[in-house]
Amino acid sequence: MKTNRIVALLLLQNGWLVQSKSFSRFLRVGNPIDAVKRLSEWGADELVYLDITSKNYSQNFRKDLKSSPHIEILEILRVASRFAFMPMTVGGKINKLSEIESRLSAGADKISINSKVIDNPIFVKESAEEFGSQCIVVSVDIKTHLNRYRVYDHRTNSIVDVDLLDWIKRLQDLGAGEIFLNSVDRDGSKQGMDIELIEMVSNTVKIPVVACGGVGKWQDFEEALTKTKVDAVAAANIFHHTDQSVFLAKKYLLDQGLNVRPPELIVID
Repeated sequence: MKTNRIVALLLLQNGWLVQSKSFSRFLRVGNPIDAVKRLSEWGADELVYLDITSKNYSQNFRKDLKSSPHIEILEILRVASRFAFMPMTVGGKINKLSEIESRLSAGADKISINSKVIDNPIFVKESAEEFGSQCIVVSVDIKTHLNRYRVYDHRTNSIVDVDLLDWIKRLQDLGAGEIFLNSVDRDGSKQGMDIELIEMVSNTVKIPVVACGGVGKWQDFEEALTKTKVDAVAAANIFHHTDQSVFLAKKYLLDQGLNVRPPELIVID
């Protein structure tokens, strides 16, 4: 029986940790290094860093956060790897094999690729052949359009002209080791995960699927893990605003009989 993973997602924008809603509104909530230490202490199974910095975005600033941001992702990785007692996946702004290599060298265990794959799907095959499928994650953003699930390109705020399930299967065939499935419609909504979408995708491929988007309470994790074949559930916002959040989430799921790694609080010097 597989162990279900609880994955903490950290979104980075201009070096700051931010909270996201619908891929369009962002609130600065803290320092990405401090967050890694907390999530490690609370027992997260894995950590995903996504750099969503772009030239065009709207952002609400918290004036109480005075410290200077860590701008470079490689700098963040080198420092964060000292505190991360779990595997780290890193994504955002990756367009070359050399950029994958530099992130792995800086402390990442897996690499998430997204936009480059939309432009050139063969990049999945090239990456898997160079570094191994086990460390290549393809992030797929999904948005409902005309009552259908469609692949979404955040750069142009547009729908990609591909069939979702054909696209997912192609990514698997090209060598992706894992799919990170993100619902744009549920992002930051706290309305629960999109069970229909998760079920559809997790039934289509044999590689692990990590589902993200919409978590507002621990029961949302439970619903996804019991009603679908998803391998892991991920969330961002809910883990930022509750003390010992990952520990409490895992304790809840374990109490419901789910096969998760037992909750543990770790002291990091």
